[in-house]
Amino acid sequence: MNKSYYQIPEEKLGEGAKLGIVKMESSEQVFRAMADMMADCILENNAAGRTTAFICPVGPVGHYPFFVQRVNAERISLKNVWFFNMDEYLNDDDTYIDKNDRLSFRGFMDRVVYSQIDPELVMPESQRVFPDPADPARGDRLIEQLGGIDIAFGGIGITGHLAFNEPQPELSCEEFAALPTRVLDILPETRATNSVGDLGGALEMMPRRCVTIGMKQILGARKIRLGVFRDWHRAVVRRAGYGEPTAAFPATLAQGHPDVQILVNDVAAKQPY
Repeated sequence: MNKSYYQIPEEKLGEGAKLGIVKMESSEQVFRAMADMMADCILENNAAGRTTAFICPVGPVGHYPFFVQRVNAERISLKNVWFFNMDEYLNDDDTYIDKNDRLSFRGFMDRVVYSQIDPELVMPESQRVFPDPADPARGDRLIEQLGGIDIAFGGIGITGHLAFNEPQPELSCEEFAALPTRVLDILPETRATNSVGDLGGALEMMPRRCVTIGMKQILGARKIRLGVFRDWHRAVVRRAGYGEPTAAFPATLAQGHPDVQILVNDVAAKQPY
């Protein structure tokens, strides 16, 4: 089985890739760049009287403090800005996990983003949208009503997933790309990887269900910007950029997008093996 892209050395990463790969010197550079993309887009749209709509992750999260800092320092109004968060963990009965749970993405956004922005600048709560397990299509409808997403920000999971769009190799690329916001099972590989990063390896404490924004919404954004920074991202970024498009590794479907960049730090740029 020829997987020669895993042998691409750091100095050649990005050459001949099927999507944009931008190498940066550090995680801080990656996160500052993502924060600046957010703030600059909002400023441009505010000046033109346009609404701004982002798809926002909780993973990566390192850009949010830099974004909050710019918003407060430059007095950037978010009153005409919509944040559509990518996903959230669910209980086994498909209800949200408690917002006070350390794993809750809703709780994270409240603590680290919304509560840290000057109340005169922050968007109203109605414009802070999480996918709803009781009505998954609600966010999709809102995005359509707003005229689409300006930038979909995110990372790439160990299985190549964008948000929690886990691989479904039985689907064609076209079928997978059309998937809407929905509730689904989290794959064992994702649960194991996330348990290491978030719970010190307490795998049995990781939720098994989630609600995720759809591939259709991510791939329909005008721009896609993905940040990768972990050691296991060395292989992930190479398959995403050089592998064949397949629903077995969802990030490869971004190769067909007209404006996508993966921002890579010094750790993720290194050759996997």
